Amino acid sequence: MINTDHSIWGKHLSLSIYGGSHDAEIGMHLEGFPADVSIDPAALQAFMSRRAPGQSKLTTTRKEPDAPVFLSGMSESNVTTGEPVHAAIYNTNQRSGDYVAFANIPRPSHADYCARMKYGPDVDLRGGGHWSARLTAPLCIAGFLCRTWLEERGIRIGAHIAAIAGIADKPFDPVNLTEEDLSAPGKKAFPVRDDEMGLLMQSAIDNARMQMDSVGGVVECGVIGLPVGLGEHMFDGAEGRISSLLFSIPAVKGVEFGDGFGMTTSRGSRNNDAFVTDGVTVKTKTNHCGGILGGMTNGMPLIFRCAFKPTPSIAREQDSVDLTTMQNTKLSIGGRHDPCVVTRAAPIVEAAAAIAVMDMMLDCEE
Repeated sequence: MINTDHSIWGKHLSLSIYGGSHDAEIGMHLEGFPADVSIDPAALQAFMSRRAPGQSKLTTTRKEPDAPVFLSGMSESNVTTGEPVHAAIYNTNQRSGDYVAFANIPRPSHADYCARMKYGPDVDLRGGGHWSARLTAPLCIAGFLCRTWLEERGIRIGAHIAAIAGIADKPFDPVNLTEEDLSAPGKKAFPVRDDEMGLLMQSAIDNARMQMDSVGGVVECGVIGLPVGLGEHMFDGAEGRISSLLFSIPAVKGVEFGDGFGMTTSRGSRNNDAFVTDGVTVKTKTNHCGGILGGMTNGMPLIFRCAFKPTPSIAREQDSVDLTTMQNTKLSIGGRHDPCVVTRAAPIVEAAAAIAVMDMMLDCEE
């Protein structure tokens, strides 16, 4: 049996996510969320739709409405009550038969082999089970609630596709990032800042799909309006708390803040962010650090990027092992899968960031 204690996150908030890709329902419990926060159902559904599958040939053809149903913690007038929030999503379009053929053959780069060795042969791996990206849907519900709370305090979050298959979008301005910069990509069907680069990315995805393959990419996220000093030192730093949620997103294999790994090719004289003042406020001329120093926010835009691996479910033939016969075998994965998970990942990254930032903001209310 899967130990669901490992699906709980938070210091002040307590977020748990339950269910599997092909279960009747998936959902989330969020404890510690305050009362009297008005939630816009239409805006929530619009946010969920940005992540939802089945919207183009560049995504899985599995269609799910992803309509949240609040079972507790929300009044009939869509205001939080202060009780633990329980929201469910009812799956409607499972095709578990797609997974029968390789029930005993672990799919390369999936959790199948590790999960079976840890939990035994009866572990539910249909559609990826509890390890599926389907579980990011309830994460987005929690993220939207936290995002709403943050917006009441002037904090804005937004993300865009930074790169796919090596094709790069226009990055966020790390110094003069605006609310419009953050929100504009999310209003598009393909969330990029430069639409010409977006077309090239889509062509690369479609080319991989036609070759029964997949591609990976990067999502960049920004947060503005944060106070100075959010986060702690050592084990409770802002980077660590945000990253711990980002790495819960399936397919995320790397996270960097500011210039990240690019700093390794720089010198201190260039990488250091010099302080300046207008006589009232203190800022930095540059923002190579991504808005965090010593685990604490410095008042500049918080900038980070997540690296997503290519979708491991591909129709191209791969090598694997039949765990029943312990013989080497070949595997071709059918079913419905995204040729690139990055196309639907921006709202998921925004949701994770919102939950982590709200949890840190609650440090100030202890």
